[in-house]
Amino acid sequence: MRILIDINHPAHVHYFRNFYKIMTGKGHSILFVSRNKEIEHQLLDHYQIPYINRGKGKEGKFGKFTYLLYANFKLLRISLRFKPDVFLNFLHPYPSQVAKLLGKPSLVFSDTEHAKLHHQLTVPYATHIFTPSCYRNDLGEKQIRFNSFMELSYLHPNYFHPQEDILDILGVKKNEPYVIVRFVSWAAAHDFGHTGMSLDNKVHAIESMAKYARVFISSEKQLPDSLQKYQISIPKNKMHDALYFSTLLFGESATMASEAAVLGTSAIFLDNDGRGYTDELESKYQMVFNFTESENDQKKAIKKAVELLQNTDLKKENTLKRERILREKLDTTAFMVTTVENFIK
Repeated sequence: MRILIDINHPAHVHYFRNFYKIMTGKGHSILFVSRNKEIEHQLLDHYQIPYINRGKGKEGKFGKFTYLLYANFKLLRISLRFKPDVFLNFLHPYPSQVAKLLGKPSLVFSDTEHAKLHHQLTVPYATHIFTPSCYRNDLGEKQIRFNSFMELSYLHPNYFHPQEDILDILGVKKNEPYVIVRFVSWAAAHDFGHTGMSLDNKVHAIESMAKYARVFISSEKQLPDSLQKYQISIPKNKMHDALYFSTLLFGESATMASEAAVLGTSAIFLDNDGRGYTDELESKYQMVFNFTESENDQKKAIKKAVELLQNTDLKKENTLKRERILREKLDTTAFMVTTVENFIK
């Protein structure tokens, strides 16, 4: 079988890297095509996955439209040479549109309900859309729900084994509490209209949490001078180790909130739209605490973070919650492998 996987975001590398290892081990041919806007290529290089570069992408509505035309043309040329039997990707339009043009099946994964533009440009061309069972929206007859989270395609214990050397890299002692803070750029197509936390509340959050734990900030934007000393400096591939041993994740990234939760770390997530999976991780497992971007909710989120950090048994309690998640949810990569192999038979 010949499979083309298109990567549009660093998280997508993680979603498909174990699928790649398993499927190539079975003799299937897989070609990765990846944009190079953030750290996608660094991650692919780290996991020794060969790929073809399709450019950096563009910002703004007009820029994203022109890049759509460019990416489709680039992907079409690549596909004519590789001749894939099936296209596989996480929700974005280029592979499905090219697959439709070539008369090939397109299998798409999605967990982001408010990515309306990507849905409009992808769903009509895709063969199937696979979503977590907690996904809020009904995408019609093409939708197939699975009982898991995307993050369990790479953070399931079948694949992820935390390395304690991250503690030395961070300069923290074993069992010393620390917080990972994540601020995003709000530049993605599905983020138009979002503002995130105000600078004053970011500073207030950091100062409040720093009274109870070490604080490390990962930010897509340049940090102001007042927060520079908190900037995290670790190898890109070590973030999941850092999350595993941390006491709390605080920030604006849904993916990192879910990553933290399935690793047994409480998460504070701020976003006006939210996600079906962060809803379930709060309502069913009490591992994520969801807040909007309103001024009032920003203050509530900071208060909740301090409350969690004052609980000295938090990590012990979360270990049991993580065990429950793993009992009740599928290995997402194993689901992908079975799905693709059965679909092409």
